[in-house]
Amino acid sequence: MKTLDQLGPGEAGVVTKVQGSGAVKRRIVDMGLIAGTAVKVQKYAPLGDPMEIKVKNFNLSLRKTEAALIEVQTT
Repeated sequence: MKTLDQLGPGEAGVVTKVQGSGAVKRRIVDMGLIAGTAVKVQKYAPLGDPMEIKVKNFNLSLRKTEAALIEVQTT
């Protein structure tokens, strides 16, 4: 399994699991990143953090530390 932060721009996948606990996990789940959700990495900021992903027809920016908590299966 890969984590979301390991995908490059243009790569897509499906969320299989969200790790972590507490407020960070709740925030990720509240943004719609739950198991079975398709995601696509749009781009990275010039210094590599944060990253922008497309999920459910909207763009979302995540820190790499948050993206590392999201396991994905590449498509």
